[in-house]
Amino acid sequence: MRYLTVALAKGRMAKKSMELFEAIGLPCEEMKDEGTRKLIFVNEEKKVRFFLAKASDVPTYVEYGAADMGIVGKDTLLEEGRRLYEVLDLGIGKCRMCVCGPAEARERLLHHELIRVATKYPGIARDYFFRKKHQTVEIIKLNGSVELAPIVGLSEVIVDIVETGSTLKENGLEVLEDIVSLSARMVVNQVSMKMEHERISRIIGDMRALIKKREE
Repeated sequence: MRYLTVALAKGRMAKKSMELFEAIGLPCEEMKDEGTRKLIFVNEEKKVRFFLAKASDVPTYVEYGAADMGIVGKDTLLEEGRRLYEVLDLGIGKCRMCVCGPAEARERLLHHELIRVATKYPGIARDYFFRKKHQTVEIIKLNGSVELAPIVGLSEVIVDIVETGSTLKENGLEVLEDIVSLSARMVVNQVSMKMEHERISRIIGDMRALIKKREE
């Protein structure tokens, strides 16, 4: 039996994902060693191996078959636009993608004015403003703290992930429009779904049952 390979987004999401895998009988003790420098972690008994990757790379590993399955945020899936099956909302890492800015920018959004939008997610911003709102905007890609952009005059608004909103508040910004709700999703390679249908379907089924039980 070949190994099933699972790509996990590094950080808090990987830890929460592994708690779910452990709960359905697919633990990986190697991953609990925080001092390890290993890149691939194996459960020999169940023939499953896990590896950690940058969130934006997880859909790439899954699309090209280097991983059979992956767990990554919906924001990354929307931004990357890869060809894969999104099979399950895991209900962890819940947050929102929003248009944010100073209160006075609300009018400019309402009147569809030409404004500048700073964001780490140009694909999501473009889709929202051009296709859904039909508003022409200039999108500026940033990699760091996008909250800075409206404060220093680089942009009128930002498109970013909002969890609690406390960072926005501290910087005199607020949520102006909601774009989409986000959470961690399980994704599967299209070929793997055919070749390993039974094993992958069992994992999806077990995970779905666990999530349902936790929500009750």
